Amino acid sequence: MRCTTGRFPWCVQLVGAVLLGGCWAAGPLAAEAVRHVHEPPTATAPHPQSQPIPGELTLEQLEQLALERNPTLVQAAARIEAAAQRKLQAGLYPNPVIGYDGQEISERASGGEHGGFVEQTLVTAGKLGLSRRVFEQEEARAEAQAEGQRLRVLNNIRLLYYETLGAQQLLTLRERLGELAREATEITQQLINVGQADRPDLLQAEIEARQAQLARETARNGLDQVWRRLAAVVGAAELERRPLAGTLEETVPDLTWEGAVASLFEGSPELKVAEAQVRRAEAALKRAQVEWIPNVTVRLGVHYNFERFAPGNQVVGPEGFAEVRVPLPVFDRNQGNVGAAHADLNGARLEVQRVELSLQRRLSAAYADYLTQRQTVETYRTHILDDARQAYEMYLQRYRQMAAAYPQVLIAQRTLFQAQAAYVTALAGLWRSVAEIRGLLLLDGLAAPGEPSERPSDAPGVEVESAALPSAVRAVGPNPGRGIEP
Repeated sequence: MRCTTGRFPWCVQLVGAVLLGGCWAAGPLAAEAVRHVHEPPTATAPHPQSQPIPGELTLEQLEQLALERNPTLVQAAARIEAAAQRKLQAGLYPNPVIGYDGQEISERASGGEHGGFVEQTLVTAGKLGLSRRVFEQEEARAEAQAEGQRLRVLNNIRLLYYETLGAQQLLTLRERLGELAREATEITQQLINVGQADRPDLLQAEIEARQAQLARETARNGLDQVWRRLAAVVGAAELERRPLAGTLEETVPDLTWEGAVASLFEGSPELKVAEAQVRRAEAALKRAQVEWIPNVTVRLGVHYNFERFAPGNQVVGPEGFAEVRVPLPVFDRNQGNVGAAHADLNGARLEVQRVELSLQRRLSAAYADYLTQRQTVETYRTHILDDARQAYEMYLQRYRQMAAAYPQVLIAQRTLFQAQAAYVTALAGLWRSVAEIRGLLLLDGLAAPGEPSERPSDAPGVEVESAALPSAVRAVGPNPGRGIEP
């Protein structure tokens, strides 16, 4: 039978009540939207992040897992060890040489001089200590890269943590909107069965339900994607997805441009790597400047002379010999390598300036995003969400007073949900910007922890193929540093 009261049937009013109840259950934002509406629903759903549940993962737990399992941190430690071993090798004294020496050997059964010798190169001008200092800066560079990688991993975890929190809340909103649309479709079908609704009403409800379902699946896929990224940075790709503890509604830090620049220049590992490269280039220049000073090679040995001489036709017997060799630096005074070391030092100093300017440029983009997201959050919090709630309440009241149609209520309700979703997205973006700035712009926790050092044979700081130098001393030379890639 038809039960109408004025312009709208009571059955259609029931649809509006269902919509109101679903919006009430959509969390604190939606609940506040209908707080003053008459006859509110009896049950409300808590905020998804308001009460911790068993099995939640905290940010601290994720950071600890990443420090234990991320492979790039082990790589960074291995590079520190490799640099320390190169420093050890560069300071080792050259090994002595022993050998056999034969002279005046003929086809006769006897005669000639046969013996052995010991040869040692004496390294002068403190070249070994200077070589060691060069590789001390290599070790310092590796340590700065390792610290940068640790910060990069932790910061990437924080970025993905806030992104996952936002994806969780978006999925919750989409699921509740989907339930609401499904209930509206069922009620519309019941209204058709009793003659209180038409086919276009059902089609419209079904369209809303399908769109809500697509939005829900998109949100679920987005959450799966960001979780897999988070698990990969942690170093545990098999980590089962679990809810994250925390909320995006915490007080956001107030960042200033001057404070952000000062913190960045004070703690940036990229800048520390560039500064370590300057110190390395300075040490390599000092090493190259003493390269021309000759090393001394001493050779001592004993021969047994089988030649026979009168009187008595007896063999000469044992004979000793000594030899000292010193190359004369007449033509080669290592001029080219000294000039190259000067050029590398100038380049390293300019690299510090380049890194500073690059950091400022990247910070400007991150800070602009921070300001934009903060303004967006404040606008939604103080204006848009309130306006959307009021619009929904007004349409609902007019609908109850039979002064508005059901589609108007539906549109207002959809607008409120969209505003809530946009607000959550802006909150997540704001926290990502904060984490990026406070994390010194270090983003990718799976990037390699810096470029490896050049092999000693490729280093241009000293003469590589010098017969006057042992191989350990040759392992010196500037290694132009690229810093830590973002």
